[in-house]
This record gives sequence, C-alpha cells and structure tokens, in this order.
Amino acid sequence: MTNPPVPRPFPHQHAGHCESGTVSALLRDRGLTLGEPMWFGIGSGLFFLHTGLVRVGGLPLTAYRVAPLAIVRNATRRLGIRMRYERFRDGETAARRLDELLSQGVAVGLQTCVYWLPYFPSTMRFQFNGHNVVAFARDASGYWLSDTVFEDVVCCPPDALARARFARGAFAPRGLLYYPESIPADPDIEGAVRSGIRATCRQMLDIPMLPVGVRGVRALGRRIAQWPARLGADRARAQVAQVVRMQEEIGTGGAGFRFLFAAFLAQAADHIGLSGLRDLSKEMTAIGDEWRQFALVGAHICKGTRPDADAYRELAALLAALARREEALFRELRAMA
Repeated sequence: MTNPPVPRPFPHQHAGHCESGTVSALLRDRGLTLGEPMWFGIGSGLFFLHTGLVRVGGLPLTAYRVAPLAIVRNATRRLGIRMRYERFRDGETAARRLDELLSQGVAVGLQTCVYWLPYFPSTMRFQFNGHNVVAFARDASGYWLSDTVFEDVVCCPPDALARARFARGAFAPRGLLYYPESIPADPDIEGAVRSGIRATCRQMLDIPMLPVGVRGVRALGRRIAQWPARLGADRARAQVAQVVRMQEEIGTGGAGFRFLFAAFLAQAADHIGLSGLRDLSKEMTAIGDEWRQFALVGAHICKGTRPDADAYRELAALLAALARREEALFRELRAMA
C-alpha cells in the first residue's frame, strides 16, 4: 500500500521536542531559518517543577520544561514576531477555521492529545494534551501534518484530529491553533538570545517560595529518600516510574532538554560572540548525562532489580549533586549574559 501524494511541499524536519520543533517548522515555512535549539533557548524552555497540585495519571507532575506554549510565546515575542492564537468552543467551528486557513496556504500550529492521533503506534499513545504539530494542507485523504516525532509528514483523518484537538483533562487544547501574522525582516537574534538566557537563569535560580528550578531538584531529592518509608514499596516505585517517564518519554524531558539547551549555548556563542558559552555547553551536556544515570537507577527500581532503600538514597544523592552543578552553571551563565 502506497501513501497518497502530499498536496504541497513543506520543510518538515525531525526534532527533539514537539513545541520547539513546531515553531521552528512554522517559521522555516515562512522563510526564517533558525535551528530548534535556538528556539528552545530563546523561548526559555528549561525549567523544573515537582508538584502534587497537578497530577498525570493520578501521580504528581514532574515538569522539566515551562508550561505548554510558553516556548512559542516567549521566543516569538523576543524576536518581534506577531503571532495569532485562536481557541474555540466547539469542533465544528474549529475545523471550519482550520480549513479556511489551509485553503489560503497558511500553515498553522495545533495543540493536540497524543492518544487520539492514529498515526502513532498504539504502544506510544497516552493521554497527553500538550503535543504540538503543524497542519499545512488538507485533501480528500485528510489533514497533512508535520509532526516532529516522525521522519516524514503524516496524514490524519478529520475525525481523529478533531478528537485530538478537543481532548479533556489537564492542559486541554480547546482547539488551539496559532500562526505568525508578521515577521521582522531583520530580527534581533543577539538581543533575543540574551533575553532568553537571562529568563532561563531566573527560572532556575530566583523564583521565591516555591520548590522550582534548582530548589525544586533539591526538594525532590529529599522526598525520594523518604518515599519507601512514607508510601510503601509499591507506591514509591510508582512515583519513581512517573518521574522517570516524565523525564525520558514525555516531551523529551530532563536529560533531553539539557542536551537541547547545551546545543543552544554552543550555537548562541556564535550569535553573541561569547566563547565561554561553549564551555558551559559542555558542562550542560555532562549534566544531561548525569540525569540519564538518574533515570537508569530509577528504571532498576521500577523493574524490581533494585528494590532496596539504598537505591532511593542513590537517587537522592544524584539529585543533590545535579542541583549543585546546575546552580553553579546558571550563576556563571547569568554573569556572562
């Protein structure tokens, strides 16, 4: 069985993260070529939060990035790009507006729920409402999407896309679509890079009162050490699994975002003429490796190969060390920017 022909060309690229990859593709289609790491860094995508106030699958949320759509909003604002955002009360109105834009040749970003996208293998589908894609055409086959998870563009049936755009739950999309209305001829990339760096440092170092950023990494380490005694073996193991899943499977996550930010620092060095950013890029890559070690120990706990309390203490020690390294890096980075 062969795939139907794509109605129009689109500059699709595989990406590390759906939101930064989507905004990169949207603007690349409009002639602004800027790599995904630059969008992620200018958009101040790096963050950390662990809270029971928001739950995913009944378990506390661990977020390694800012809230959905913040990367798009931050990055485009800092680059002087005027964006249009539209939400809808019902699927019929949302579909009609999407069709209108596509008929005009306007590619748009969409927020969707992964569970209802049938081109994902069944083993990869889960209830997550923050997945971004680009819709760039429609024909008799359905909607043509640039989804950065996949190597090539995909086609999605209208009824499935409608359900994905109006899924309920945390971060419900409500039919969100967005697209650039105007783009400066010569955007201030250096200024945007510096603003993105300063905002990221504030997010990781300066938010008072709340256990977020570096403070949040330390707080999670203290909690993990207590989970076996406080929650019991099964519940403790489930919560470790949730932390690791949010890190490694949903939205790239902890280690992946560190690698993406490291790439941003390396590329930003050329834009703002600070060679010291390359050294910090190497350090952030090493920090990402340590986050992967954290995930590995957590996976052993989840599989039952390391059920003892020593494994939880090792996780706590890893997080304490990561907090120290990240705090030192962001303080040095802020001094440069």
